Amino acid sequence: MQNQFQSKLSLWVQAARPKTLPAAVAPVAVGSAVAFADGKFAFWPALACLICAIVLQVAVNFANDYFDFKSNVDSEERLGPVRVTQSGLIPPVEVKRAMILSLFFAGLLFCYLVSVGGMGIMLIGGASILAALAYSGGPYPLASHGLGELFVFIFFGLVAVCGTYFIQAG
Repeated sequence: MQNQFQSKLSLWVQAARPKTLPAAVAPVAVGSAVAFADGKFAFWPALACLICAIVLQVAVNFANDYFDFKSNVDSEERLGPVRVTQSGLIPPVEVKRAMILSLFFAGLLFCYLVSVGGMGIMLIGGASILAALAYSGGPYPLASHGLGELFVFIFFGLVAVCGTYFIQAG
């Protein structure tokens, strides 16, 4: 039973793609460093921003795995790391459920961030969740049309740095 749990956990860690998480951590660290330099650093909002960014990155990874499988973007000829849905390691319905739960958790974190930073944060949160889904899902998947990196730069760059600073500094 323990080995089966460890094996399943290992698959979910693989699906979460931990090598991508520095892309979520770095901009929050930069925004927090600027807030610190301005004497505005606030631990709990900074921590909430960090957790939210990580959860959104994981949600994007689950969404990418799920939607690329559904649209046949990930085929057997695909190069690169194994995708758990395409390879049959985790059923698509479970990856979709994990994506939805991750986005829901990010939404809860955004509720806290709205209470700290104001209603403008709600727009950022909504746009971030929509961008997470639109990266590889929907009628016009951004990643399939050469727009993926642009939206990664916008949301995991500018929005994350500026949003983290704004939430702390006001």
